[in-house]
Parts: sequence; structure tokens; C-alpha cells
Amino acid sequence: MQKKRQFIVWVVFMVSCLLVGQYASAQENISKVHITDLHVRDPYIVADQQSELYILYKSAPVKDKQGTDASGVVAYHSKDLEYWEGPYVVYNTPPDNWIKGAIWAPEVHSYQGKYYLFATLNSDIEWKLRREGFPKYTFRGTQLFYADNPMGPFLPFEEKLPHTPMDYMALDGTLWVEDGIPYLVYCHEWVQIEDGTMELVQLEQDLSKTVGSSLTLFHASSASWSTGNQHPDGTRTYVTDGCFLYRTKTGKLLMIWSSFKEGSYAIGIAESTTGKVTGPWKQQENLLFYQHGGHGMLFKTFDGRLMLTFHQPNSPSGKERAQIYEVIDTGNTLTLKD
Repeated sequence: MQKKRQFIVWVVFMVSCLLVGQYASAQENISKVHITDLHVRDPYIVADQQSELYILYKSAPVKDKQGTDASGVVAYHSKDLEYWEGPYVVYNTPPDNWIKGAIWAPEVHSYQGKYYLFATLNSDIEWKLRREGFPKYTFRGTQLFYADNPMGPFLPFEEKLPHTPMDYMALDGTLWVEDGIPYLVYCHEWVQIEDGTMELVQLEQDLSKTVGSSLTLFHASSASWSTGNQHPDGTRTYVTDGCFLYRTKTGKLLMIWSSFKEGSYAIGIAESTTGKVTGPWKQQENLLFYQHGGHGMLFKTFDGRLMLTFHQPNSPSGKERAQIYEVIDTGNTLTLKD
């Protein structure tokens, strides 16, 4: 029994050494930074009850355990939502992943005792001739990864494939659990379909893969405030970005999401008329935020305040910062606190 105990201790020690070695390169550059000096796009914040720390996730280039450049996700933690310590590497893309390009919109969800990273992966692989005035048609999709700790390391499921359809330019996946069933809600990119959509697909209980096909919840153009963008060939396109679901204190199911109003990035609110994630969904008239910022998510502080974080400005690249506002849940909608 004593030898067995010693062996277990040795194994735990060796695994710890390996993990420390894998992520040491990130921890050599740890510093504390004010939120106004932290460049972040698509911010996502988790209030971790166990550590009593707020954890902010952002995409970043990292080194894998061989020292090779890789796309990745880093985390910063804070006690006051003002000063943040990091970056700590929580994920780097495996060399044999389906695609290995830049990561967008990382978010982390706690589910059934584990933590899941939802990340949009990109590639430079073009699968269709580019249209004039449009971005390239490249492979893009949301993929899920798992860990035992909100600080990672997050690992891929065995197949290392996207959870969104391979033939969709898909992004910004998020988790919603309803009646014990987990769902992936994600955006179908306007680049591919012109009028972007919000999509829903059921997940396996362990979130390893999807079940069945996707259901379209709504198009970006269904919101009167989403005015779209005009292209040289006369085409008008509509963006769907940054979906996040929230149930109000009266039981209404809302989705905040982002698009453009007269050229300015904004956050709108959709409401399920049935209270179910399958909808139907209608768009509320009043915007949550409309001053060139978006891709929002909601979290609660340790003292119970509802908060919204998003990036602003939306451009130029490099100027984006995480904004944090307190939000009022009226029961019917969400508004920023004065």
C-alpha cells in the first residue's frame, strides 16, 4: 500500500512538472495591467467562485510545448475588474488540428463539473473564388475543448474537428442548456450567405459532438436597427456576431448579439416569444449599446451585480479595449445602469 501511494504521488508530481513546463513560457512574462491598457477583442469574463477571481479570456499567439508558434488563448485574472494579471496560456492549437489559424471569440463555460472552451478557428485555405469587395472564403468554425480547471490546459476531443458544419463559415459559438439538453448557438457568416444568421444545434451530453442538423433562429436583417453594409456590386450584407443568451428575472429568454447600425458596431437584443431557445425569436427595438462597440457577454459579480463586457472601438485594429458596464434586468429587457 505504501509503495502504491508513493507511486501515485510520483505520477502526480511528474504530470505537474510537464504542465508547468508546457506553460512556463507564458508565465515568464506575467505582469499586472490596467484594463485600459489591455488590448482585447471579444472579451469573455468568468467569475470563478472557487478562486474568487474574475478570469478574462482573449486570443493570442503562443508557443506550444516544443517552442513552436501556435494560435492560442490566454487568460488574465483580477480581483477588482480593473487590474488584471497575466497572460497565462490556457490553450494552444494542436499541430494536427483540422485547422490551425487565428482564434476568435474564446469563451469558457462550466458544465457538469468540467470547463469547456468554445473557440472560433480560422485558416488561410480558400475554398471558393473571392468576390470583389468581399473577404476571402476560408475555412472557419467553432470548436470545443475541455479542461478540469478554468485556467486550463484545454484539450481537444479525439477527432479534432469543428462542432459547426464543415461547409459553413461559422463563428462565435456559445453554450445554452435548456431542460437538461446542451445546445450550441453560433453565427453563420455573412461572407458566405450575405444575410448572416443565428443557428442552433444540439450537443451530446459530454459536448464532444453535435446531434442532428442546425436550426436557423433568425437573420440579421430581421432587426430593424441592423442596416447592413453596401458593397460595390450593389449587394447589401448583414452581420451576425457575438451571441450570448440570458434568462431574465421574470423568465424571458433574451439573446444579445451584434451587427451594424448605419456603419456603427452595436449590441441588440432578441427575445424568444416562447421562452424556448428554439424560438420563434423577435427583435427588440431598443439597442443595448450602439457607440462603435460590441460582441458582448454577461456575467455576475461576486456581490450579485449583472455586468456586460464588450470591446470598443470596433476599429481600427489594436485599439480595442474591454468595456465593463453594470446592467439592469427589468424582467422584459436589459438596460445599462446610469
